[in-house]
Amino acid sequence: MTVKYIDRKSGQEKIEQIYGEAPLKFLYGNGLFNRVCLFLTTRMSWCSKFYGWWQKRGWTRQKILPFIEKYEINTIEFLHSPSSFTSFNDFFCRKLKSDARPIIAGDETAIIPADGRYLVYSNLEQCDGICVKGKRFSLVKLLGSETLAREYAQGGLVIARLCPTDYHRFFFPVSCLPGRPKSIRGVLFSVNPIALLKNIHIFTENKRQITELDQTPFGKVLFIEVGATNVGTIHQTYTPSKRTLKGEEKGYFSFGGSSILILFPKGSIEFSDDLLKNSHQHLETYCKLGEPLGRVSIGNSLQNN
Repeated sequence: MTVKYIDRKSGQEKIEQIYGEAPLKFLYGNGLFNRVCLFLTTRMSWCSKFYGWWQKRGWTRQKILPFIEKYEINTIEFLHSPSSFTSFNDFFCRKLKSDARPIIAGDETAIIPADGRYLVYSNLEQCDGICVKGKRFSLVKLLGSETLAREYAQGGLVIARLCPTDYHRFFFPVSCLPGRPKSIRGVLFSVNPIALLKNIHIFTENKRQITELDQTPFGKVLFIEVGATNVGTIHQTYTPSKRTLKGEEKGYFSFGGSSILILFPKGSIEFSDDLLKNSHQHLETYCKLGEPLGRVSIGNSLQNN
């Protein structure tokens, strides 16, 4: 399977270099042995815990430079030099220089919360499928609440897919008063399109955390971190119930691929035109932290005023 996306900066269509492509294709194959291995790696938490432990060992430092070279990662952006990392996971959770990701100004503009590949949907009831055409996942199962599911049934949805090659810290997309994260236990399927084609319900089955962002220009926004294969831990670094500005760090993922989902109230956001256009064609857009995600809709802005 070839995974294509649009690079936002150049506007060009590109083919994704998939980290661990061979194991992914094996695990999500159709054979009985494939399914048994998939069950063991996703349902048995010790598998991801062991892999996470392994990536924190000092001997994994030797993987860092070859990884940087293969995936052409820009080290000039790093806050610390590659030689300073104590393990591969230390490199994976790296910080960037403060000016590496400029944050677009204006409270009425929501920003891209993390480097990754994005799909957006203005109204969940009107789209023809989430990620895979004709297939949907359950909001009730995703949120663990029938009340919230009804509240956001016609809301706007953002899906951000972070690959192992990406910068894995995530930030607040809007200025807000964040609540405490609610944890929902689950398994750890991959969120790569190879896996999503097999099972669109991965988002509702994987381990995840949900944070309500109150007092925003968009109304109450839901921010959801979804763990994936070999991502056993979602680290929150923010302070709940403390007023927070957009672009401030919320947390980070340990090693592996992962996803962020954001739910906006019905009619509250007008997503950027390029994100909408590409999403309608079922193409992800590669974006970077701080770029525009969308603006407060005119009707919602008038209502808040």
